[in-house]
Amino acid sequence: MSNEPTKILIIGPSWVGDMVMSQSLYRTLKQQYPMADIDVLAPAWCKPVLDRMPEVSKAIDMPLGHGQLCLKTRYQLGKHLSKQGYSHAYVLPNSAKSALIPLIARIPNRIGWKGEMRYGLLTDVRHNRKKFKYMVERYVALSHPKKDMLGSESLGGLDKLAYPKLEIPEVERNQALKKFELNLSRAIVGLCPGAEFGPSKQWPIEYFAEVANKLTEQGYQVWIFGSKNDQSIGSSLVSLIKDDNKAHVVNLTGSCSLVEAIDLISCCETVISNDSGAMHVAAALGTSVIGIYGSTSPDYTPPLAKDVAILSTNIECRPCFERECPYGHLKCLKELPPKVILDAFDKLSSSQTNVNTRN
Repeated sequence: MSNEPTKILIIGPSWVGDMVMSQSLYRTLKQQYPMADIDVLAPAWCKPVLDRMPEVSKAIDMPLGHGQLCLKTRYQLGKHLSKQGYSHAYVLPNSAKSALIPLIARIPNRIGWKGEMRYGLLTDVRHNRKKFKYMVERYVALSHPKKDMLGSESLGGLDKLAYPKLEIPEVERNQALKKFELNLSRAIVGLCPGAEFGPSKQWPIEYFAEVANKLTEQGYQVWIFGSKNDQSIGSSLVSLIKDDNKAHVVNLTGSCSLVEAIDLISCCETVISNDSGAMHVAAALGTSVIGIYGSTSPDYTPPLAKDVAILSTNIECRPCFERECPYGHLKCLKELPPKVILDAFDKLSSSQTNVNTRN
């Protein structure tokens, strides 16, 4: 078996935030093996994210949904991929079924973490996943020899990693601006009030509205981002905006595609977001990020940005990682007032101004 990758297949994750963080692995592999092609097998909706990753040669549509086994489809896809000449496969999900396709494709080197009954499916099984604190560290560790990866300290710290870095074609960004009749006359702050995980990640809408009102009064325009599932949240937020401020607030929830949202988020100076995929997208686009954490914790999946503020309460019951508050009070979110977010925004803005002045 060759130890140096020539053509790589990644079995990618199924969530937007995880997919963004996985770019750190692709960037590391490309640094190590500049001539290797990297293809990523992932759900079709991930393609807009992968298209903004210059390290990825091709995004391959995974025709099965999350949790589906469907051995026949996996066998057919594996046989098709066996003709593509892959030397290495990196399996990022931890399930047994995620490792079947590289096995069927007869890819000689198959690397991944120990998961459910994966012995025999992988040729390089890593057993010490919990010694790596952050998800991004667990991804990057797979690119290094097993013998060298003893824990987080082996990678030299989070700030030593190649952070995700999405690249936006200017032509496509301008097309999105034109399509939605947007302009850059005022600095833009993006708000991402939704979270697919559940209510325990969603900062109160009335708090988002208070922040939006304050920012528009300070001379900013506010763009609200979210999927079709967030349309009611976006509408509720807009209904709480003062009439005098509504001219500077744009609700994009449910109206733009994921790729358009990515391109438009790149126009933002700062993004204020719940712990969600949008937060990780914003971080990878180089914007300042204010990440709001309720039931979850940044100790595993923090936004990987240079200018970031991570905000949460310190109540005894968090983080519980539940989709809905077990006690029904949502204090982890409600006891984080808008003033805390606005103070963080002012601090980030001042820091950016000082940097620009020095430059």
